[in-house]
Amino acid sequence: MVTQLNSQADVRLVQALLERLGLHVKNIELFVRALTHSSYVNETSAMIEDNERLEFLGDAVLDFVSGAYVYEQFPEMKEGEMTRMRSGFVRTEQLAEFARQVDLGPVLRLGRGELASGGQERDTVLCGAFESFVGALYLDSDIAIAEKFILPFFEASREKILATPGLSDPKTRLQEYAQAHQLGAPIYLVVDRSGPEHARIFEVVVRLTAQEMGRGKGSSKSAAEQEAAQAALIWLGLE
Repeated sequence: MVTQLNSQADVRLVQALLERLGLHVKNIELFVRALTHSSYVNETSAMIEDNERLEFLGDAVLDFVSGAYVYEQFPEMKEGEMTRMRSGFVRTEQLAEFARQVDLGPVLRLGRGELASGGQERDTVLCGAFESFVGALYLDSDIAIAEKFILPFFEASREKILATPGLSDPKTRLQEYAQAHQLGAPIYLVVDRSGPEHARIFEVVVRLTAQEMGRGKGSSKSAAEQEAAQAALIWLGLE
């Protein structure tokens, strides 16, 4: 287990963010970690943990909350439309916008290279920060508190998302195909990471029924997954 050795300045900065958001938390170190990018960890000698595990957890929480929200708010909506609507709420660009709305960028701990290249405003970095923040909130409290934090963002953006054409991205289309043919859910696996921290490249494979269907590369896991899904659609003859 990595020991947290965060400065008082870091803690105060995150405390100010939490107070501004009206959040009363039990473990503030969890939220400091949620706002710590891997590039920062790689440039410091302190034994601190980055936010990637919390990002993974927050992604799952957001998927659940968005799915439940769409189910409850749109009782007449068909399954395929529900999937596209949920995708609109949790796509990288939208989560990055949520992060901007609460000014997560200035609070992020980034490495020098990431900071110099504009990481505080990069969609992939902000999306990951929002996901990890949600993951921290879930761990610190429960799903009800996390949902209470998330839902106002969905409410404020629902009309824009409803009016946005082309919400069906490659991952969503592949998922719909798999559901329609009872193939189980597509599985995405990171098989390689390369490049410096501020310009990391991920390579992802997607599998259906244990068979590799496509590969993709991107500057984030999400982007690589989308490219892999696109390759799978082409392989299946759907594109």
